[in-house]
Amino acid sequence: MQQPRAILITGASSGIGRALALAYAAPGLHLTLLGRNSERLAEVKAAAEARGATVSAIPVDVRDRVAMHGAVLAADSPHPIDLVIANAGITTGLADTAVSEDPEAVRALLATNLFGVLNTIEPLIGPMCTRGRGQIAVIGSLAGLRGLPFSPAYSASKAAVHAYAESLRGRLERRGVLVSLVVAGFVKTPLNDSIDAVKPFEVSDVQAATIIKNGLARGRAVIAFPMALYLATRLARILPPRFVDRLFTRFSVNVPETQERVKS
Repeated sequence: MQQPRAILITGASSGIGRALALAYAAPGLHLTLLGRNSERLAEVKAAAEARGATVSAIPVDVRDRVAMHGAVLAADSPHPIDLVIANAGITTGLADTAVSEDPEAVRALLATNLFGVLNTIEPLIGPMCTRGRGQIAVIGSLAGLRGLPFSPAYSASKAAVHAYAESLRGRLERRGVLVSLVVAGFVKTPLNDSIDAVKPFEVSDVQAATIIKNGLARGRAVIAFPMALYLATRLARILPPRFVDRLFTRFSVNVPETQERVKS
């Protein structure tokens, strides 16, 4: 595969998105960084430029379809996007004593994790197919492979984007556009630091970015890490469902409710 010369990353102001921006930043590369926090985005922009990249930083909310459509196409016009990474996401879940999630929190999460992915990718499908080249990367999660009792909505959102990426891959790769799904385990980020749980095989955001970058360079359909946890989760799909339910509910996990809400 050719090295990308223009990359667009959502959720670039922190966590995996920030680490990916800095991992890719180099002379001859143009980065378009999207995020809601303009101050943090400006810091990432300066750090990436210090590594030799040219950078456009666009404060935008991935939930805003109209704004995203305009921002993505405006970025693609002067620097045709070779690689888009739909990374922006939030989490929400349940404390041990809770039985259901706040409906408003659930809808806020779906607006970001599912519709935010659609809003990122949809504007580029046509241009990439017309050019006959490009790569689409979707950041998923091990939670998308098997529903977790402490994060129902989060698991649902990631299962949805997994299916979306898989569906796109079969259709777009005939037109020269690669599609890669990242199935990530625990990554140490400000978002995940709020989760009170044992986090087996947790990696840093820099390590995660390196794994993702290497997998995308090889054009892998699925980039999964850590492999041991990925295989264990795949195994859980074929074991008796109620056995796995009982196994998962034995762990003490507290996932804070997101404070995000969908604007009316």
